Amino acid sequence: MLELYLNNPFEMELRESEALPGPTGDEVKIKLIYGGICGTDLNVFKGGINYAKYPVRPGHELLGTIVEAGEDALYPSGTRVVVQPNTFCGRCVKCKKGLTNVCQNKKSLGINTDGGFSEEFVISSRFVLPVPDDLTDERAILIEPFAVVVHALRKVKIDKDVSVAIVGCGNEGKLAVLMASYLGAKVTAIDINPLKLEKVGRMVENIRTALPDEVAGETFDIVVEAAGTRASIEQGMQLVTPGGSMVMIGITSEAHFPVAHVVRNEITLYGSIIYNFPDDFLQTIEYLRNDNFQVDPVVSMILPVSDYEQAFENAFSGDYGKIILDFRGDHSE
Repeated sequence: MLELYLNNPFEMELRESEALPGPTGDEVKIKLIYGGICGTDLNVFKGGINYAKYPVRPGHELLGTIVEAGEDALYPSGTRVVVQPNTFCGRCVKCKKGLTNVCQNKKSLGINTDGGFSEEFVISSRFVLPVPDDLTDERAILIEPFAVVVHALRKVKIDKDVSVAIVGCGNEGKLAVLMASYLGAKVTAIDINPLKLEKVGRMVENIRTALPDEVAGETFDIVVEAAGTRASIEQGMQLVTPGGSMVMIGITSEAHFPVAHVVRNEITLYGSIIYNFPDDFLQTIEYLRNDNFQVDPVVSMILPVSDYEQAFENAFSGDYGKIILDFRGDHSE
């Protein structure tokens, strides 16, 4: 069985591993179809996440088919499923309040426990969700990353009368642009990379793209920060109109917090981490099932897992959208 394995930062290999035992209890064995490369995977690769544990098998954006099911599994063999890669205990104070995304005992696949970049892997069926037959593999692999945006934008009201600035046009930023535009907002996409702005501008009609200095002095009803840098967060706070809101998806260690500006302008700040399962996944699936929601341009390329080095190199460049690894078939070199 082939799997990607990260022995230490910058030390990744495609290796042959032993076949997995059969699932027990509520577990299912999943044969992977696609695995999406995320910015988190890149940070784990270069040792940029302090709670990551090595060695570790990377991968958390996962779509596959159940090939074996334990006696208490929620779904039978043959079910195509997407994986919720952030486990929650269901017992802690946060879980009992429905805040499973901030579970006190949370484990994150591909970060502090083995992920799913493997031809097969075993996981509790509590953390998988069936994919409707009318949703293609190429759209279904976007359920997990798109759920991050769906969860974040639930915190604010977006409609045709609202101006929205998306700061950062990586994959999450692109998805936020698509969703805000789909909901009818007047969208401005902001990034320091002109190539990203060009691609975003081709994805959606009737949106504005701008470099950071081109929006200096402007304000917006809602600002979505998706870059995760100190500069983007600090500018984002200045872009919010009095009485407006800022939703922070990106993560950085620290930024200057302009308390007087936030208080005097009655700005609401929302932090948003991952999603609540299954509600945000189910809502995401409904968006993706709608042919009018054009999400396909987010995916730049699909490469066989044997080309993982090229895939990660492309992802690190920042010049591409979502890059997907294909785990089907014989990928031995």
